[in-house]
Amino acid sequence: MAEQLKGITVALAGPRKSEEMAKLVHNMGGTALHRPAQGTVFLDDEELRKGLDSWIQHPPDWSILTTGMGLDALFEKAEGAGNAERFLEVLSRSQIAARGYKTVNALKKRGLVPVVRDDDGSTTGLIRGLQSFDMKGKEVVLQLHGDPSPRLVSWLDEVGATTRQILPYRHTPPQPGELERLLTEILEGGIDVVAFTSAPQFRFLAEYARSQGNLAGMLEAFEEKVIALSVGRITSEALKEEGIQRIVAPEHERMGSMFVELGRYLAAKE
Repeated sequence: MAEQLKGITVALAGPRKSEEMAKLVHNMGGTALHRPAQGTVFLDDEELRKGLDSWIQHPPDWSILTTGMGLDALFEKAEGAGNAERFLEVLSRSQIAARGYKTVNALKKRGLVPVVRDDDGSTTGLIRGLQSFDMKGKEVVLQLHGDPSPRLVSWLDEVGATTRQILPYRHTPPQPGELERLLTEILEGGIDVVAFTSAPQFRFLAEYARSQGNLAGMLEAFEEKVIALSVGRITSEALKEEGIQRIVAPEHERMGSMFVELGRYLAAKE
């Protein structure tokens, strides 16, 4: 296992836990480069307050929840404002759809059970679960993390629902020059793998490549010479939405599993 990444250079696009990931790559014989494609993630208090007030004052027919962390942040904010019981009541009276086991667990500890949940941890799986329900004319509150979900919003529009979005967290771009350096290395073959640990990392990179007129070139590089390594389904969906087909991802969403899967993929190609 120590030699599975021998001769392989991996660009780490995540700003968090980069030292831990670099150590994993090194232990497997590879070279890790810190290439953050995302800046700081922080709580957007004003957005959270406005969204929570709207949620409580105008209870929706459906509450679609996509992250456990985001739901916890909403309850912490509600508790600070003395509205936790009212928020729990509003949630319990709505139809609840949940994506991901962490979201389901966050609901469970508050005595709530979703009527719909994904079948595979993805937005696509969540949409599959919602398709048997009549959403036309329904008021929906969609709780995201800090990254928009255009596919889910588009589907809700298509089925006639009225959607309000709330994003408790905000993702920021990386430091100036970081995306340029990473894109250049992808286009020029300076790296073998880019490891993405969240969807925003790829979205920021794709937006930058598009602004430079190099999106097509970047997508071609990912198909032919650079491996797109994804930590899980949500991140993989962001890659697929832009047209990347060759994606290496673990069955279980863990950073360690991600590099083990990369090692397996490379070994199978030999």
